[in-house]
Amino acid sequence: MHGDLVFARLGLGEETVDYLRAWDLQRQLHAQRANGEIPDTCLLLEHTAVYTAGRRTSPLDRPLGDPGAPVIDVDRGGMITWHGPGQLVGYPIVALPEPIDVVSYVRTIEAALIDVCAEFGVAAGRVEGRSGVWLRGEAGQPDRKVAAIGIRVARGVTMHGFALNCDCDLSWYDRIVPCGLRDAGVTTLSAEAGRQVSVTDTLDAVERHLASALGGTSVRRGAGVPGPAVLAPAG
Repeated sequence: MHGDLVFARLGLGEETVDYLRAWDLQRQLHAQRANGEIPDTCLLLEHTAVYTAGRRTSPLDRPLGDPGAPVIDVDRGGMITWHGPGQLVGYPIVALPEPIDVVSYVRTIEAALIDVCAEFGVAAGRVEGRSGVWLRGEAGQPDRKVAAIGIRVARGVTMHGFALNCDCDLSWYDRIVPCGLRDAGVTTLSAEAGRQVSVTDTLDAVERHLASALGGTSVRRGAGVPGPAVLAPAG
């Protein structure tokens, strides 16, 4: 994972991105990366409110009745979660080195997001046996997840990715069992930092720490939907 890395900032703020549109774009870029047509790429965006259910989602974890947002079954690992305004979603589409080590890749993404949290004065970390980025509960309180990770690897290239809660409305999570974890909670960077931390506030830090973690030696940024001019290999 050393070389060119392109970040593409898509819909942010009021211009949220429909999940199915972003998923189609991921599949297109994944095929291009697997064919060696584009460099490693990371999409950064906010979604219109949506629930996504990974392959291991239990029927008991799904919302009852109308949750106020679509529920979409997806081909990533993990269980059900929510995406929407106030949450930064990142989709790294990168070629993993041989031999493929999916766990190591997840730990790499976790480490980058832990470093991002630290920049905002939030001492996040890992919880043994659980993916994502966490704040440990104290005095009998449950652990709180601030960032979720769910990925898929095909043809040696990743898709799907991470979701970092910045200043989102946590009541959306009340309608599901997030990531199938009944003994844990969710939180936001804003709640943990004690001040407003928006998605826009985190973008530069996320790009910097992801680039460092993924070994991006030549980092570029594009705006809007990636196209040939943005994703053409450098050189």
